[in-house]
Amino acid sequence: MKVGLFIPCYIDQFYPQVGIATLSLLEKLGCEVVYPQGQTCCGQPMANSGFEHLTAGCNELFVDHFQGFDYIVAPSGSCVLHIKDHLHVDHKEVAATHIRQRIYELSEFLTDVLKVENLPARFPHKVGIHQSCHGQRGLGLSQMSELVAAPFSKPQQLLQMVEGLELIDLKRTDECCGFGGTFCVFEEAVSVKMGKDRIADHVNNGAEYITGNDVSCLMHLEGILRRQHSHIKVLHIAEILNAGIN
Repeated sequence: MKVGLFIPCYIDQFYPQVGIATLSLLEKLGCEVVYPQGQTCCGQPMANSGFEHLTAGCNELFVDHFQGFDYIVAPSGSCVLHIKDHLHVDHKEVAATHIRQRIYELSEFLTDVLKVENLPARFPHKVGIHQSCHGQRGLGLSQMSELVAAPFSKPQQLLQMVEGLELIDLKRTDECCGFGGTFCVFEEAVSVKMGKDRIADHVNNGAEYITGNDVSCLMHLEGILRRQHSHIKVLHIAEILNAGIN
């Protein structure tokens, strides 16, 4: 199985350890992983700001770099959702369609494609899961609380395989953290208040770490935690799932 590793620009620039953990984890699970060196931004920031018509160059570059893989995997729900919903290149639509159908966020790739049932990982800490909106409501990584349906969570399913890890119960399991891409710039006060509310839920329930599938949301929460001089740390789920695996 040949996997193209898609690392979003903010991970590449600010949290490279998440990309490294993702690569390491996939290789330990038996995947042949290739990181296309020429990859750049997927175009999501422009599209979210109403300038999708300016993303043609990003789309074509993405197709050029990822069209030859069995699967494309990224440690980001929001960027994966953007590609699934918006990747189109008129003269390369067959390749673009292949990519849209074969791109996965990391946790869903582990549960749905590799069908991982156990992980030799160890992380002896109390952990709270932040369910990011794009992953939950866009990709269906976990059940939405507003629906009258059986609960499920692919990230939780994986974290429960980690030795020593204790998942804490939250009062509001799928409330938005307030990041929202450019929303946190244009509506800073509202964004910060929403982030503080999410952090309070984790603090009140004894979390030592907050984890999730989107570094963008985790970056927002981490910034607030630092300003509060909190001892709670933030880690992407890839870092925890890869912890202690030789």
